[in-house]
Amino acid sequence: MTALLDVKNITVRYGSLTLLDDVSFTLNEGEWLMVCGPNGAGKSTLVGAITQGVPHSGETLYRGKNLKNVKPSETAKYIGVLQQSNSVGYAFSVEEVIRLGRYAHSRGFFAGRGQSGEDDETLVSAAIAKVGLEPFLKQSIMTLSGGELQRTFLAQVFAQNPQILILDEPTNHLDLVYQQRTFELIRGWLTEAPGRAVISVVHDLNLAKAYGTSALLLNRGKTVAHGNPAAALSAASLQTVYEMDVYKWMHTMLSQWED
Repeated sequence: MTALLDVKNITVRYGSLTLLDDVSFTLNEGEWLMVCGPNGAGKSTLVGAITQGVPHSGETLYRGKNLKNVKPSETAKYIGVLQQSNSVGYAFSVEEVIRLGRYAHSRGFFAGRGQSGEDDETLVSAAIAKVGLEPFLKQSIMTLSGGELQRTFLAQVFAQNPQILILDEPTNHLDLVYQQRTFELIRGWLTEAPGRAVISVVHDLNLAKAYGTSALLLNRGKTVAHGNPAAALSAASLQTVYEMDVYKWMHTMLSQWED
Protein backbone atom coordinates (compact mmCIF):
# COMPACT_ATOMS: atom_id res chain seq x y z
CA MET A 1 0.00 0.00 0.00
CA THR A 2 1.34 3.44 -0.96
CA ALA A 3 1.83 5.69 2.05
CA LEU A 4 -0.12 8.92 2.22
CA LEU A 5 3.16 10.70 2.90
CA ASP A 6 6.66 9.27 2.58
CA VAL A 7 9.46 11.39 4.03
CA LYS A 8 12.86 10.17 2.87
CA ASN A 9 16.26 11.19 4.22
CA ILE A 10 15.40 14.83 4.94
CA THR A 11 18.53 16.82 5.79
CA VAL A 12 18.71 20.57 6.42
CA ARG A 13 22.05 22.36 6.65
CA TYR A 14 22.96 26.02 6.97
CA GLY A 15 26.69 26.26 6.36
CA SER A 16 28.38 23.99 8.87
CA LEU A 17 25.22 23.76 11.02
CA THR A 18 23.03 20.67 10.57
CA LEU A 19 19.45 21.24 11.75
CA LEU A 20 18.04 17.93 10.46
CA ASP A 21 20.09 14.85 9.75
CA ASP A 22 18.65 12.10 7.52
CA VAL A 23 15.12 12.01 8.98
CA SER A 24 12.72 9.51 7.41
CA PHE A 25 9.21 8.25 8.19
CA THR A 26 5.97 7.24 6.51
CA LEU A 27 2.49 8.55 7.31
CA ASN A 28 -0.50 6.34 6.59
CA GLU A 29 -4.22 7.05 6.41
CA GLY A 30 -5.82 7.45 9.84
CA GLU A 31 -2.47 8.11 11.53
CA TRP A 32 -1.76 10.95 13.95
CA LEU A 33 2.01 11.38 14.18
CA MET A 34 3.34 13.36 17.13
CA VAL A 35 6.74 14.98 16.53
CA CYS A 36 8.40 15.46 19.90
CA GLY A 37 11.70 16.64 21.31
CA PRO A 38 13.30 19.53 23.21
CA ASN A 39 13.92 23.02 21.88
CA GLY A 40 16.37 22.89 19.00
CA ALA A 41 15.52 19.29 18.13
CA GLY A 42 14.48 20.23 14.59
CA LYS A 43 10.73 19.79 14.93
CA SER A 44 9.60 23.01 13.22
CA THR A 45 12.43 22.70 10.69
CA LEU A 46 11.00 19.31 9.72
CA VAL A 47 7.58 20.88 9.13
CA GLY A 48 9.22 23.56 6.98
CA ALA A 49 11.03 20.94 4.92
CA ILE A 50 7.92 18.80 4.41
CA THR A 51 5.95 21.83 3.22
CA GLN A 52 8.84 22.91 0.97
CA GLY A 53 9.39 26.14 2.87
CA VAL A 54 12.91 25.23 4.02
CA PRO A 55 15.74 24.26 1.62
CA HIS A 56 16.70 20.63 2.16
CA SER A 57 17.98 17.44 0.61
CA GLY A 58 15.87 14.30 0.54
CA GLU A 59 12.33 13.77 -0.68
CA THR A 60 8.76 14.20 0.52
CA LEU A 61 6.32 12.11 -1.49
CA TYR A 62 2.56 12.63 -1.32
CA ARG A 63 0.94 9.41 -2.61
CA GLY A 64 4.18 8.79 -4.50
CA LYS A 65 4.38 12.32 -5.95
CA ASN A 66 7.51 14.35 -5.11
CA LEU A 67 6.35 17.65 -3.59
CA LYS A 68 9.45 19.43 -4.91
CA ASN A 69 7.87 19.10 -8.35
CA VAL A 70 4.42 20.33 -7.33
CA LYS A 71 3.25 23.94 -7.31
CA PRO A 72 2.41 25.32 -3.85
CA SER A 73 -1.14 26.10 -5.00
CA GLU A 74 -1.59 22.44 -5.91
CA THR A 75 -0.01 21.18 -2.70
CA ALA A 76 -2.46 23.33 -0.72
CA LYS A 77 -5.30 21.21 -2.06
CA TYR A 78 -4.18 18.22 -0.03
CA ILE A 79 -1.90 19.52 2.74
CA GLY A 80 -3.09 22.08 5.29
CA VAL A 81 -0.84 23.76 7.88
CA LEU A 82 -1.78 25.37 11.19
CA GLN A 83 0.97 27.37 12.89
CA GLN A 84 1.24 27.94 16.65
CA SER A 85 0.50 31.63 16.09
CA ASN A 86 -0.78 33.70 13.20
CA SER A 87 0.17 37.28 12.48
CA VAL A 88 -2.97 39.42 12.57
CA GLY A 89 -2.46 42.82 11.01
CA TYR A 90 -5.66 43.13 9.05
CA ALA A 91 -9.31 43.61 9.99
CA PHE A 92 -10.85 40.76 8.00
CA SER A 93 -13.95 39.20 9.49
CA VAL A 94 -13.91 35.69 10.90
CA GLU A 95 -15.94 34.47 7.92
CA GLU A 96 -13.55 36.04 5.41
CA VAL A 97 -10.54 34.37 7.05
CA ILE A 98 -12.25 30.98 7.03
CA ARG A 99 -13.22 31.38 3.36
CA LEU A 100 -9.54 31.86 2.50
CA GLY A 101 -9.25 28.14 3.12
CA ARG A 102 -10.98 27.58 -0.22
CA TYR A 103 -8.57 29.84 -2.13
CA ALA A 104 -6.53 26.97 -3.61
CA HIS A 105 -9.74 25.48 -5.00
CA SER A 106 -11.34 28.69 -6.29
CA ARG A 107 -11.11 30.56 -9.57
CA GLY A 108 -10.25 33.87 -7.94
CA PHE A 109 -9.29 35.61 -4.74
CA PHE A 110 -12.22 35.93 -2.32
CA ALA A 111 -14.60 34.08 -4.61
CA GLY A 112 -18.01 35.14 -3.53
CA ARG A 113 -21.15 33.12 -3.15
CA GLY A 114 -22.01 33.66 -6.78
CA GLN A 115 -18.56 32.56 -7.98
CA SER A 116 -17.62 29.73 -5.65
CA GLY A 117 -18.85 26.21 -6.13
CA GLU A 118 -21.44 24.36 -4.09
CA ASP A 119 -18.66 22.33 -2.47
CA ASP A 120 -17.05 25.55 -1.23
CA GLU A 121 -20.21 26.63 0.56
CA THR A 122 -20.73 23.19 2.07
CA LEU A 123 -17.15 22.92 3.33
CA VAL A 124 -17.04 26.48 4.71
CA SER A 125 -20.35 26.02 6.52
CA ALA A 126 -19.26 22.67 7.92
CA ALA A 127 -15.95 24.13 9.15
CA ILE A 128 -17.72 27.01 10.87
CA ALA A 129 -20.16 24.67 12.58
CA LYS A 130 -17.43 22.24 13.60
CA VAL A 131 -15.47 24.81 15.61
CA GLY A 132 -18.57 26.66 16.88
CA LEU A 133 -17.83 30.08 15.43
CA GLU A 134 -21.31 31.00 14.20
CA PRO A 135 -21.70 33.92 16.67
CA PHE A 136 -18.40 35.47 15.53
CA LEU A 137 -18.69 35.39 11.73
CA LYS A 138 -19.02 39.16 11.15
CA GLN A 139 -16.60 40.06 13.91
CA SER A 140 -13.12 41.37 13.08
CA ILE A 141 -10.39 38.89 13.91
CA MET A 142 -8.54 41.81 15.54
CA THR A 143 -11.05 41.56 18.42
CA LEU A 144 -10.73 37.83 19.14
CA SER A 145 -9.09 36.13 22.09
CA GLY A 146 -6.15 33.82 21.47
CA GLY A 147 -8.33 30.73 21.64
CA GLU A 148 -11.00 32.18 19.34
CA LEU A 149 -8.34 33.26 16.86
CA GLN A 150 -6.78 29.80 16.76
CA ARG A 151 -10.22 28.24 16.23
CA THR A 152 -10.71 30.61 13.30
CA PHE A 153 -7.52 29.44 11.60
CA LEU A 154 -8.35 25.84 12.45
CA ALA A 155 -11.69 26.35 10.69
CA GLN A 156 -9.78 27.79 7.74
CA VAL A 157 -7.72 24.60 7.30
CA PHE A 158 -10.84 22.46 7.84
CA ALA A 159 -12.51 24.40 5.00
CA GLN A 160 -9.40 23.77 2.90
CA ASN A 161 -10.35 20.08 3.19
CA PRO A 162 -6.82 18.64 2.96
CA GLN A 163 -5.91 14.99 3.29
CA ILE A 164 -3.00 15.82 5.60
CA LEU A 165 -3.18 18.35 8.42
CA ILE A 166 0.17 19.59 9.78
CA LEU A 167 0.14 21.42 13.10
CA ASP A 168 3.18 23.23 14.50
CA GLU A 169 2.54 23.48 18.26
CA PRO A 170 -1.05 24.66 17.67
CA THR A 171 -1.94 25.05 21.36
CA ASN A 172 1.42 26.09 22.83
CA HIS A 173 0.17 29.54 23.87
CA LEU A 174 -3.40 28.55 24.80
CA ASP A 175 -4.90 27.76 28.19
CA LEU A 176 -6.00 24.24 29.12
CA VAL A 177 -9.60 24.48 27.95
CA TYR A 178 -8.59 25.61 24.46
CA GLN A 179 -5.86 22.96 24.29
CA GLN A 180 -8.43 20.27 25.03
CA ARG A 181 -11.00 21.68 22.60
CA THR A 182 -8.48 22.05 19.80
CA PHE A 183 -7.14 18.51 20.06
CA GLU A 184 -10.65 17.06 20.31
CA LEU A 185 -11.65 18.98 17.16
CA ILE A 186 -8.61 17.65 15.34
CA ARG A 187 -9.32 14.08 16.44
CA GLY A 188 -12.90 14.45 15.23
CA TRP A 189 -11.70 15.75 11.85
CA LEU A 190 -9.24 12.86 11.50
CA THR A 191 -11.79 10.15 12.20
CA GLU A 192 -14.85 11.49 10.39
CA ALA A 193 -13.63 10.69 6.86
CA PRO A 194 -11.22 8.19 5.28
CA GLY A 195 -7.93 9.18 3.62
CA ARG A 196 -6.84 11.68 6.29
CA ALA A 197 -3.79 11.94 8.53
CA VAL A 198 -2.29 14.44 10.99
CA ILE A 199 1.24 15.49 11.91
CA SER A 200 1.56 17.52 15.12
CA VAL A 201 4.64 19.16 16.58
CA VAL A 202 4.14 19.12 20.35
CA HIS A 203 6.12 19.98 23.45
CA ASP A 204 3.55 18.48 25.83
CA LEU A 205 4.28 14.76 26.05
CA ASN A 206 0.93 14.19 27.75
CA LEU A 207 -0.86 15.38 24.60
CA ALA A 208 1.42 13.23 22.46
CA LYS A 209 0.52 10.09 24.39
CA ALA A 210 -3.18 10.96 24.74
CA TYR A 211 -3.89 11.71 21.08
CA GLY A 212 -1.07 10.28 18.98
CA THR A 213 -1.24 6.96 17.19
CA SER A 214 2.51 7.22 16.50
CA ALA A 215 5.41 9.39 17.63
CA LEU A 216 8.71 10.62 16.22
CA LEU A 217 11.24 11.65 18.85
CA LEU A 218 13.97 14.02 17.65
CA ASN A 219 17.08 15.35 19.32
CA ARG A 220 19.61 17.72 17.72
CA GLY A 221 18.17 16.99 14.30
CA LYS A 222 18.41 13.21 14.54
CA THR A 223 15.74 10.56 14.96
CA VAL A 224 16.00 8.95 18.39
CA ALA A 225 12.86 6.79 18.19
CA HIS A 226 9.87 6.28 15.91
CA GLY A 227 6.86 4.04 16.41
CA ASN A 228 3.79 3.79 18.59
CA PRO A 229 3.83 6.39 21.40
CA ALA A 230 4.47 3.88 24.18
CA ALA A 231 7.60 2.59 22.44
CA ALA A 232 8.91 5.83 20.92
CA LEU A 233 8.37 7.78 24.14
CA SER A 234 9.82 5.13 26.41
CA ALA A 235 11.54 6.02 29.67
CA ALA A 236 14.94 5.19 28.20
CA SER A 237 14.45 7.28 25.05
CA LEU A 238 13.17 10.29 26.97
CA GLN A 239 16.03 10.01 29.47
CA THR A 240 18.49 10.14 26.56
CA VAL A 241 16.85 13.16 24.95
CA TYR A 242 15.92 15.29 27.96
CA GLU A 243 18.77 14.16 30.25
CA MET A 244 16.33 13.63 33.12
CA ASP A 245 13.97 10.94 34.37
CA VAL A 246 10.86 12.20 32.55
CA TYR A 247 8.66 9.33 33.73
CA LYS A 248 9.52 10.00 37.38
CA TRP A 249 8.91 13.72 36.91
CA MET A 250 5.51 13.10 35.25
CA HIS A 251 4.42 10.75 38.04
CA THR A 252 5.54 13.26 40.66
CA MET A 253 3.53 16.02 39.01
CA LEU A 254 0.46 13.80 38.65
CA SER A 255 0.60 12.77 42.32
CA GLN A 256 -0.21 16.35 43.31
CA TRP A 257 -3.74 15.85 41.94
CA GLU A 258 -4.46 12.65 43.84
CA ASP A 259 -6.98 12.87 46.66
